[in-house]
Amino acid sequence: MERKKVVIIGSGFSGLASACSLAQGGVDVTVVEKNDSLGGRARKFQHDGFLFDMGPSWYWMPEVFDQFFEKFGKKVSDYYTLERLDPSYRVYFEDEYVDIPATMPELYKFFDFHEPGSSKQLKKFLDEAEYKYQVGMDEFVWKPGHGITEFIDSRVVKSLFKLQMFSSIDKQIRKLFKNPKLIKLLEFPVLFLGATPADTPALYSLMNYADLKLGTWYPQGGMHKIIEGMVSLAKELGVNFETETNINGVTIGNGKVQSANSSSSSFECDYLVASADYHHVDQHIMPKGFRNYSAEYWDSRTMAPSSLLFYLGLNGRLEGIKHHNLFFDEDFDLHAEEIYKNPKWPSKPLFYICCPSKTDKSIAPAGKENVFLLVPLAPDLEDSEEMREKYFHIICERIIDKVGVDIRPMIEYKRSYCMNDFKNDYNAYKGNAYGLANTLFQTAFLKPKLKNKHLQNVYYTGQLTTPGPGVPPSLISGQVVAAEILKTIKA
Repeated sequence: MERKKVVIIGSGFSGLASACSLAQGGVDVTVVEKNDSLGGRARKFQHDGFLFDMGPSWYWMPEVFDQFFEKFGKKVSDYYTLERLDPSYRVYFEDEYVDIPATMPELYKFFDFHEPGSSKQLKKFLDEAEYKYQVGMDEFVWKPGHGITEFIDSRVVKSLFKLQMFSSIDKQIRKLFKNPKLIKLLEFPVLFLGATPADTPALYSLMNYADLKLGTWYPQGGMHKIIEGMVSLAKELGVNFETETNINGVTIGNGKVQSANSSSSSFECDYLVASADYHHVDQHIMPKGFRNYSAEYWDSRTMAPSSLLFYLGLNGRLEGIKHHNLFFDEDFDLHAEEIYKNPKWPSKPLFYICCPSKTDKSIAPAGKENVFLLVPLAPDLEDSEEMREKYFHIICERIIDKVGVDIRPMIEYKRSYCMNDFKNDYNAYKGNAYGLANTLFQTAFLKPKLKNKHLQNVYYTGQLTTPGPGVPPSLISGQVVAAEILKTIKA
C-alpha cells in the first residue's frame, strides 16, 4: 500500500513535532520552509563568534520535551545538555533587585522576608497551581478542541470549577498576597499570554507552578539546540525538508487540497498541515470559499503581544545581571494597559534582558557578552527605525540607572527586530510574537479550529490554535494534529 503524503508548511516547533510524529506513523512527510534556515521563530544566526537565538529564550516545562523525545525512544540528553538556572532569574524593582531562588525552601524564605507569613499562602497557591497543571497537562492540552463535547465529562466539568476557569488570576493572587513586589512576580508569567491579569483565567496560575516549582532551564549551546535535535530526529525518521520555498497557493479537487504550490514548485499531498501563521494560511493561501474564518473574525481576535528585540554583541563582560533579568521598575499595570487596553508604544516600558553567555561560554567570544533585549508591545503598531532607536536609548538609560553600566560604548554588534520583521519573516498576523491571547473566550474549544471546515485534509497547528502560545504548547499542538491525521488514515 502506497504511503500517504503529508506536506507541512513551516518548520517551527509545532511543524517539526508534527513531522516527527507523522513520519513515525509511516507517513511520507515533506516540510516546506519559506526562510533559508529551519526553526521558525526559534531560528538562530551568527556574527563574528556570537551565536544568537532569534526567538524563545525560556526553557520551562522540561517534562514536555522529555516526553516528546521519549516517544521516539530518545532522550533529551541525546541532543543537548540541560542546566537548571539558580537563581532562576533576577527582577529589578524601583528600589532594589531580587534574585528568585530555584529551591522551594529558599523561595519560601524569600516570600516571608517580603511579606511575613506569606510562605503559607504561597504553598496554598502553588498546591492549587500544581493541581491545575496536572489536570491541564493530562486532560486539556491534548484535546483537539473540535467542540464542547470533549469537555462534557463529569471529571472534567468538576475540574473546570476547581481550575477556576471563571475567575481571574489577579483576583486569586490579590486574595492571597498584599506585597506589590510579590504580586508583580506572580503576575509576570501571564504578561506574555496575551491579556491583562484581570482578563486571564485563574487556570493559568499553572504557569506559576511551571516557573517556581519546575524551574527555569537552559540547553547548552542555546535554545536552537532543541530545533537541531528535532531536525536530526526528523531526518532519521525520513522527513524531507525544502527551505527557501514560499507556499503561496493550493490546488483543490474533490473537497481536498491536492497540492501546495510555490512560484516554482508544487508538492502533491494527501494531507496538508499549516504550521505557518494560521491567519496567513487561512486568508492568503486558501481560496475564498475554503477559509475557516472571515477577515472580521480575525480582526476581532485578541492577540498576544508583539516585541521589540535587540541582539547585541558586547566587547566586554556585563556585570550586575544574571542569565534572565526582568525590569519591573516602572508601572506594571500601565504597560499591560498599553499593550491590551489602549494599544500604543509604552510610556514607561517594562523590559527583559537575556544574557545567556553568563551560563554558556560557547555563544560569545572569550571575554565578551551575548545580550538579547526585549520590550513587549501591542501588536500592529507603526514600526520605524526611529521608534526602535528611541526605545533602545530608553532601555540603555534604565540599565545605567539600575545596573550602573552604559552598554552603548561596549556594542560590537547590534541588530534590531520588531513588528515589520515578524510580518516579513513569519507572515505574523499584526506582527504578533506570541500568537493568540489566552483569554477565557479564546481558550480550549474556543480557539481557531485545528481542522479546516471545508476541506477534509487540511489541518492547522501552532500558537494560533490548540492548545496555545509558547514552546511546550507548540510541541503538543504538533503532536495533537499528527494524532488526528493518523486516526483518519487508520480509520
